[in-house]
Amino acid sequence: MFFASDNGAPCPPQVMDALMQANQGPAMPYGNDPATTRAVQAVRDTLEAPEAAVFFVATGTAANALALATLCPPWGAVFCHEGAHVQQDECGAPEFYSGAKLLTVAGDHGRMAPAALDAAIRGQGVRVVHSVQPGAVTLTDVTEAGTLYTPDQIAALARVAHAHGLPLHLDGARFANAVAATGASPAELTWKAGVDVLSFGGTKGGLMGAEAVVFFDPARAWEFELRRKRGGHLFSKNRYLAAQFDGWLQDGLWLALARHANAMNARLSQGLAALPGCALVHPAEANITFATLPEAAHARLKAAGARYYDMGQGRARLVTSWVTTAAEVDAFLAAAAG
Repeated sequence: MFFASDNGAPCPPQVMDALMQANQGPAMPYGNDPATTRAVQAVRDTLEAPEAAVFFVATGTAANALALATLCPPWGAVFCHEGAHVQQDECGAPEFYSGAKLLTVAGDHGRMAPAALDAAIRGQGVRVVHSVQPGAVTLTDVTEAGTLYTPDQIAALARVAHAHGLPLHLDGARFANAVAATGASPAELTWKAGVDVLSFGGTKGGLMGAEAVVFFDPARAWEFELRRKRGGHLFSKNRYLAAQFDGWLQDGLWLALARHANAMNARLSQGLAALPGCALVHPAEANITFATLPEAAHARLKAAGARYYDMGQGRARLVTSWVTTAAEVDAFLAAAAG
């Protein structure tokens, strides 16, 4: 009963096979190898973006921080939701890499509303030299509350950002789950909705450790390359990052894994909502559930060996992955019910 994080899931055998294939003999370093070429093309094909510039890094924090540093000058502000991962869980890395300031925007269930974003940008304004200037906007999909942005919702926020001359970044640490849950195409959730740069997460979707940063306008690519190298995230053996994406994207594996994780979360959240004394904190729209449980239920679950985040005051954060089974979910629900 492991519901602590999708980061804890193992690597799918298809991805391990792709790594083994990339491990045959020598290859040119720093991404000048066949595995990287294949993976870049696979990402472009997946996003229907043939001209996009694609780069691989090993962590989501690096992907977000380096992308935002490229988009926002050091005297600028990045507007994000108050609960965004870049705000709450990256130890100041976006500020460290960019020198920019994060300014938060409130919103129910992890989502920013266009009017709130517009008010925040206008409130900051292009001010005197003593103030940070508006620089960029970042969204998270799946949000940190486990909810989703639809293509229309992203497009509405993109219109606000672009009306103020700001680029839009999408933190897609769980992008696969968002695509699977919404039924939209990857293109519809990104560049067709106005996203300028995507952090395409792979690690939470089952990869050993690989993320792609995608610039839909390749004009910004050179600056990102410099920042990636200067920041210590250009891997000499880049083929081992790229090969993971290559294996993951083949034959729709990435979406099949995400659909399974989402289905297990739906089973879990629906089961919890039906238990006496339990309630969902946010709509469980992808592979994350936030719920309140009676303290007795928490005690039974911990005694049974369930792993999840106990957030205090009865709240629990539960995350399903591609290896979560229906038997695990049912055992968790049985232990919670007592």
